[in-house]
Amino acid sequence: MTATTLKGETILIATHNKGKLEEFRQIFAPLGIAVTSAGERGLAEPAETENSFVGNARIKAKAAMEASGLVTIADDSGLCVDALDGAPGVYTADWAGPSRDWTMAMRTVEEKLQAKGATTPERRGATFNCTLVVLWPDGRERIFVGQAPGHLTWPPRGALGHGYDPMFVPDGGKGKTFAELSADEKNAISHRARALALLMKELL
Repeated sequence: MTATTLKGETILIATHNKGKLEEFRQIFAPLGIAVTSAGERGLAEPAETENSFVGNARIKAKAAMEASGLVTIADDSGLCVDALDGAPGVYTADWAGPSRDWTMAMRTVEEKLQAKGATTPERRGATFNCTLVVLWPDGRERIFVGQAPGHLTWPPRGALGHGYDPMFVPDGGKGKTFAELSADEKNAISHRARALALLMKELL
């Protein structure tokens, strides 16, 4: 298989996050691409020991590809808050703790913003970042990066999405949080959709 023939293949998404997997499925389904995940296959989660999105995505892609033998896409995403000097960034999931308590994670972000006096939208700027690493069994690799700028709101709003979505108001989202947008609306402007658009332009 060459790097430009993903269509028709089964792609392994190196994630145990069901919400993230569902986003990939919604975007890839119309293209005839079957998607499975590390979680569905019971693969172990490797330790993410790098201090960059691309470094951690590469760790996840390599572990899942070697365990499955499939073309693998790993996504390392994070929320970078301007007033917090880019935090939580690569530690976005860590702020939710071992149990992935996203309510706690959002509350932590809000408490830190309040401590900084960041109470108005213009002082609560944030960007969701998505770095995709595509790894083939023969060792070829491609990297794609997407970003979604916006600002943070409180209290959280919406029941859709996952992670920090209920407190993130994206630019172009008509004032709604990611968790208030339909799947189609979110997939039109999200960081993951933008990274995937670059991937699809090059690899499909």
